[in-house]
Amino acid sequence: HGQFKGDIKVLADGLEVNGKKVKFYTERDPANIPWAESEAYYVVESTGVFTTTEKAKAHLKGGAKKVVISAPSADAPMYVMGVNNETYTGDVDVISNASCTTNCLAPLAKVINDEFTIIEGLMTTIHSYTATQKTVDGPSAKDWRGGRTAAQNIIPSSTGAAKAVGKVIPVLNGKLTGMSMRVPTANVSVVDLTVRIEKGASYDEIKAVIKKAADGPLK
Repeated sequence: HGQFKGDIKVLADGLEVNGKKVKFYTERDPANIPWAESEAYYVVESTGVFTTTEKAKAHLKGGAKKVVISAPSADAPMYVMGVNNETYTGDVDVISNASCTTNCLAPLAKVINDEFTIIEGLMTTIHSYTATQKTVDGPSAKDWRGGRTAAQNIIPSSTGAAKAVGKVIPVLNGKLTGMSMRVPTANVSVVDLTVRIEKGASYDEIKAVIKKAADGPLK
């Protein structure tokens, strides 16, 4: 975040960042990117376009060995660090790292559920506007309110983060729901989670459990 303080040079076929060359390509079809020439083993698919296994695996044709989709996927296995990453066996070439909201929500839900057992929960994310929203009022393919100006409105929206938690933490499948408020900020979002738990717990006990996880396995 903010201005990069390092040294950057523009080369004919890439960038030089702090003395290290970074190759770049301009291709519409991922299959045409010669990843093997750059010895790129892992590719992070962050265009937001190639989010299915079939589309994302086009990177493999160019020589990449593994593809990580930085967004929810309709069919690729989903993993969140600190939650279910240890279940990855290495035999799957295309995986999803879920959404930013899921990466915020899932670790918190896991810690609380492991210690206190969640009965049900509601999450709300106060989320910065995204590329799918409008700079001025206009028609939205998703819903009417989604067509309002992003930088001047707080817009209620759906979110798949709660359902996605059920994919990475199967015991919570169907127990969480939620919604999003798209707010007029260009960066930073927050998640609020309210749950009913089986075991009684004080505020201090919940804080202690979360602090222990934050200083330990989730650090």
